[in-house]
Amino acid sequence: MNWFAIAFPLTVPFWALMILLPKWGRTGRIVASPLIVLPVLVAYFGAVAPILPDFAAEMLNPDLDGVRTLLSSDAGTSAVWAQVLAWDLFIGRWIYLDSRARNIPSLIMSPLLVLTILLSPFAVVIYLGLRAFYQPAGKPAGKPAGKPAEQAAM
Repeated sequence: MNWFAIAFPLTVPFWALMILLPKWGRTGRIVASPLIVLPVLVAYFGAVAPILPDFAAEMLNPDLDGVRTLLSSDAGTSAVWAQVLAWDLFIGRWIYLDSRARNIPSLIMSPLLVLTILLSPFAVVIYLGLRAFYQPAGKPAGKPAGKPAEQAAM
């Protein structure tokens, strides 16, 4: 089975909801579940299963040449690709949910979520900077998150 080709389409419905229908009520309910990463993890497990002994051995004692050899195989490349897609989707899910709680406009967030698909490390850094300008709904500006001092002392 070509797990590499299968992996990305398994993430598309969730990305489409977050990017194209961010305010639709069902989007929030669907994306609220961390289980949205499970379909692409099926592709990961399918790709890694035939090479699991070699993969596990290399991950327990990694070296550059061994990792390079492992990743140069179709199964190794497919497994890492599916893992990256699952990670990107999980990060995109967090960005989406956090941005909704902060009421960051969808016109800003949709392009940033597209960037998350393509280059998630850049998108995370940009989002972390952006979120500094938006407080979560119901939280006054300048108040630290956490318990009030009198509750923390109890």
